[in-house]
Amino acid sequence: MAIFGYVRVSTEEQNVKNQRHEILEYANRNHLHVSDWREFEISSTKSKTERGINELMSKLMPGDILIVSELSRLGRNTSEVLEIINQLIAKQVGFISIKQNLNITDKLDMTSKVTVTLFSLFSELERDLISERTRQALQARKAQGIKLGKPKGTIQKSVLDEHKERIIELLGYGVSKSAIARMFGTSRTNLFEYIKKRNLETTPKRPKRQKIDNK
Repeated sequence: MAIFGYVRVSTEEQNVKNQRHEILEYANRNHLHVSDWREFEISSTKSKTERGINELMSKLMPGDILIVSELSRLGRNTSEVLEIINQLIAKQVGFISIKQNLNITDKLDMTSKVTVTLFSLFSELERDLISERTRQALQARKAQGIKLGKPKGTIQKSVLDEHKERIIELLGYGVSKSAIARMFGTSRTNLFEYIKKRNLETTPKRPKRQKIDNK
């Protein structure tokens, strides 16, 4: 029996040593010896051949065990991960995913364990995969010199924008901000922030004095 450790990272900020250490710690706790390591610094969007999955499958024999730090290391989406695990089952290869606490090494009951366990993990797996794809996209934009985040000074749209001119007019006549907030169905805090960000503060207009005829 051989035990394989599969490690894959997809960005410069990730480190293969972290996953390798996690697998080694698990193996030591469970008295296992990882005899074959497969380590790749490559995106999950690449093919199974490029990620070394196909070669790994050709090396695995019945009774062997494959260990990964988490399910998302195996594939680009849930269906591909499930496909790979089904291939492992067909080859009678044990499989361990540390993060999900998934241990399928009982040859007598592999299929039932996968059926019960995997479907309860799919939502978590999909979140992990989406998170990884997001990191990859941000890393690619960063590498291209594209500044991430909103440009400095960007003002978000507000439901108060349609009342902007009216708010300016009311401020100009000295109407209190509390009254204006009630008028447009918003809180004082929201209105204060809106006025501040858009620099709408004005000096109240003085009412015109009527001329007195002293005839």
